[in-house]
Amino acid sequence: MRLSKRSAALIATGLSGAMLLSACGGGDDDGGSSGGAAADGGTFSIYINEPENPLVPGNTTETEGGQVVDTLWTGLVEYDPETNQAAYTGVAESIESADQQTWTVTLKDGWTFHDGTPVNAQSFIQAWNYTANSANAQGNSYFFANIAGYDDLQAAETGGQPAATEMSGLRQLDDLTFEVQLAEPYAQWPTTTGYSAFFPLPQAFFDDPEGFGEQPIGNGPFQAEEPFVPGVGITLSRFDEYGGDQPANAESVEIRVYTEQSTAYTDLQGGTLDIVDTLPPDAIATAEQEFGDRYIETEQGDITSLGFPTYDQRFADPNVRKAFSMAIDRQAISDAIFNGTRTPAASYISPVVNGHRADACDTCQLDVEEANRLLDEAGFDRSQPVDLWFNAGGGHEEWMQAVGNQIRENLGVEYALRGDLQFAEYLPLQDAQGMTGPFRSGWIMDYPVAENFLGPLYSTEALPPAGSNVTFYSNPEFDRLLAEANAADGDEAAIAGYQAAEDVLLADFPAAPLFYRLNQGAHSERVDNVIINAFGRIDAAAVEVVE
Repeated sequence: MRLSKRSAALIATGLSGAMLLSACGGGDDDGGSSGGAAADGGTFSIYINEPENPLVPGNTTETEGGQVVDTLWTGLVEYDPETNQAAYTGVAESIESADQQTWTVTLKDGWTFHDGTPVNAQSFIQAWNYTANSANAQGNSYFFANIAGYDDLQAAETGGQPAATEMSGLRQLDDLTFEVQLAEPYAQWPTTTGYSAFFPLPQAFFDDPEGFGEQPIGNGPFQAEEPFVPGVGITLSRFDEYGGDQPANAESVEIRVYTEQSTAYTDLQGGTLDIVDTLPPDAIATAEQEFGDRYIETEQGDITSLGFPTYDQRFADPNVRKAFSMAIDRQAISDAIFNGTRTPAASYISPVVNGHRADACDTCQLDVEEANRLLDEAGFDRSQPVDLWFNAGGGHEEWMQAVGNQIRENLGVEYALRGDLQFAEYLPLQDAQGMTGPFRSGWIMDYPVAENFLGPLYSTEALPPAGSNVTFYSNPEFDRLLAEANAADGDEAAIAGYQAAEDVLLADFPAAPLFYRLNQGAHSERVDNVIINAFGRIDAAAVEVVE
């Protein structure tokens, strides 16, 4: 199917390649897959799993809640679905800097929240200070760690109060302009601001955070006129006062919660659900033939890894972790279960961003002899089974069982599948160091920079409960190299720095890279212009309901 196209003009911020921002405007492609005429509005339905947390941008760190939040909000910049480059189709008129450290953000005039209040500089400053403040326990707090004064918002101990409630690096210049002072230069910073952590918040949030999380008020193309119902979902209606370039085509979108991916797929086949963004593994081989032009394949900016609980003594030795990795035949699993649509991973960095190296990981290849040597050298007790963890309802059991069978065959270690927890239960258990063995870890990029595959998952700043470092890995050398790469002057130096940090990660090996995904989705005959981007998100505003 066709994706929307936009013309691009580069701005002078010293960025290049995938890190460039482009000023965008103009036009969607005509046509689509079904050939029907677009109806005036209409409603359609999409599938998600249960979100982990209430729907607040600063505390939404996973895909399911992320789909809802991205439908309700628009950030400073957006990401072009064809190029993955950041573009000025959001709230920002410009983000400019002379030294890559002090950034001036100028907002477009006329944007409002769904309650009619204006989106202004204070909407961003208040939201960012709240999210960064450790007392508020927001999962996206660490995305502000490079702003001056962030450390003052971090309490010395869990549950304590920080020294300040406002970052010194944020300063309002006027109603539509604010300044961001970073602790160190970071040339890629404008690109990061399209992620949900950086979304604005209205005063209504600060008046009632709990109620807001049930019925959020954003500034995006759809609005919530009713609360989100756990286990059921929410219907969002078109926001007619939307300030962006692409207002919603449909009158409303019904976002339905399913506990089983297979059930959603059955409903899609039966015509009672309109869009499934990810197909069950056992459907991939036949879906293209079944759905024809309504079948969608998208290269994802993601990685699937086998995470290791580095806090568990059995997996504290990097050689144990490397042994398990070298016992896994990634290509065989891709061929047998995913019909060849998963690419074996040999880097922590996705191929869709600059900095990926196809051969970075020499312990990501099947090598049974070396795996057994490393396991023996580490003194690993093979008589005790290992638990293999994954979330229920996401289509992971078959491939995780294949991983277990290879571990048993190649290492002589029995396994037990632990796939009984729903997504909203699985993630908090990871945060609480509840994994008793290797676990399925999935990551879709927040923004198209190599750092996003490193920092949020493995830096000390990103440890739970305020981050996504669920292996609980920490190495000061890795943190130092990552910070130096962020502060590099120019793309080439930054990428070299990220790769140096990745080399430290590969030596310590807190997780085994497994697959990059070519995502498969499909839609019903009722809808057209369905875009599933490299972030795994359905562009709800673009969807057309057809006659």
